[in-house]
Amino acid sequence: MFGYTVPLYSRLSARNLDAYQRYYCETCHQLKAQFGLVSTAAVNYDMTFNTIILNSVMGGDDSFPVTPKSISCVFRKPGTTEPVFSKMAAYTILLTKWELYDDKCDKPSAKTRFIDLVLSKAIAKAEEEFPEYDRIVGEGFEKLRDLESEGCTDAVHMGKTFGKALTEPLSDIAGEYDFPALRSLYTDLTAAVYVMDAIDDLEDDFMDNTYNPFIKACPRFENRDKYMIENLYRITGLVNGVVKDLQDSYRQVRERMSMMQEVTDNIIFLGVPESAKNAVAGRSAAKMSVKNALELRKERTSTY
Repeated sequence: MFGYTVPLYSRLSARNLDAYQRYYCETCHQLKAQFGLVSTAAVNYDMTFNTIILNSVMGGDDSFPVTPKSISCVFRKPGTTEPVFSKMAAYTILLTKWELYDDKCDKPSAKTRFIDLVLSKAIAKAEEEFPEYDRIVGEGFEKLRDLESEGCTDAVHMGKTFGKALTEPLSDIAGEYDFPALRSLYTDLTAAVYVMDAIDDLEDDFMDNTYNPFIKACPRFENRDKYMIENLYRITGLVNGVVKDLQDSYRQVRERMSMMQEVTDNIIFLGVPESAKNAVAGRSAAKMSVKNALELRKERTSTY
């Protein structure tokens, strides 16, 4: 998941930009410390958002320093020992593992095999430390593939089914602070990202002959532009629906947050709708696939 759960930077104050950068950089430092330098390519905006939410709901450490931007910034040590950060780093690696597996099932490529190879040690360590997370995430991807094999054309249902499965490790990380609205938030976030990604990838999935619920429901799909013109009303309504579900869940979670609300408000009420608009318009810059992780890292880290 690269680049959908992002702030709208033009509406983010300098203070809040620094606050967001701290969390993004800390995620990167945690990955480097636990899983090696190459694992930092797995850093993504969605996991940064998830970490912010969890740390805020749990009332965790928010005092770690800002990382000055430099070529060597990735080599800095983590600024906090709060368990949520180290667990989220491992969860990110395991998500990356199963996204790579999914990519290999859809369309094997030299790029996928290369990333799988260079991340093999990091993945093995995460598997060893959190075998239950690994099992749960793997089962989540399996449920998604089952829906694909059944020919499911309901993108929202597929996204929410996937999201419910991926929520379990996050609920475990939250521990005693877990509650139903928090689970709904992560389920609705996954559904929104899944729908946006499917819209974003219409042309690529058609050309690559990989599964896309929108294409599956359109036996005479010719190209993305024609499809979007003919289905614009339905698609925008569907996107608005999943974004609204996400915002409604977030409102309930926000009541229990102890910090970073201005940043997460920006992401949920400005950044995600902007991402959705860009996906519908066909001008999103980031894709969900891990195959693009190494190429996109420079763009992601230069954004702030």
